[in-house]
Amino acid sequence: MFTGIIEAIGTIAAMEQSGGDMRLRIQSGKLALSDVKLGDSIATSGVCLTVTELPGDGYWADVSLETLQFTTLGARKVGDRVNLEKSLTPESRLGGHIVSGHVDGVGTVKSIGRDGRSWRYIIEAPAGLAKYIAHKGSITIDGTSLTVNAVSGAEFDLNIIPQTFEETVFADYVVGAHVNLEVDVIARYLERLLQGDAAAQKGGMSLDTLRDAGYLND
Repeated sequence: MFTGIIEAIGTIAAMEQSGGDMRLRIQSGKLALSDVKLGDSIATSGVCLTVTELPGDGYWADVSLETLQFTTLGARKVGDRVNLEKSLTPESRLGGHIVSGHVDGVGTVKSIGRDGRSWRYIIEAPAGLAKYIAHKGSITIDGTSLTVNAVSGAEFDLNIIPQTFEETVFADYVVGAHVNLEVDVIARYLERLLQGDAAAQKGGMSLDTLRDAGYLND
């Protein structure tokens, strides 16, 4: 579990294909690894990865085929910068929001512009994730916890203050760039809970289910 407060910017140092999966080496920059041990988790641009080796200047992690298919890691290249955050401890401050490191989908940067001293980004989410993104709600972009300023269909606005711009990889984005998205975990569980007993049935929620639960009127 993470907070979405980025601790450092790392760099992809090596990518080794291995039977459809991949081994990834990250140079960790200013991220302190003195308290990290094998098996610990580090969010790498929002993807929770398990540390398999600690060469001294960073870490190695295995990336599964599913992760390569459903995140941006498979399209990255050596030299790309990534956001880094070590996993949450009981003593950590929850400065962002609860982040699992389980990416829900890949979004696309639609526009970038200045907004006073800050930057305004408009990002388009996959259609299936739009219902989880709310005005003034929380969302995670490549591991960074952010507040949604506005929503229009599957597109949403973000205001990136100078501190966030300088301490994350937002400066690397261009229009058309793909980013890892994780929606608010509360929204995901709330949807499941609203299904009630229907959650155990194939097909899940339907209009009939909502009508029987009193959420729709004929």
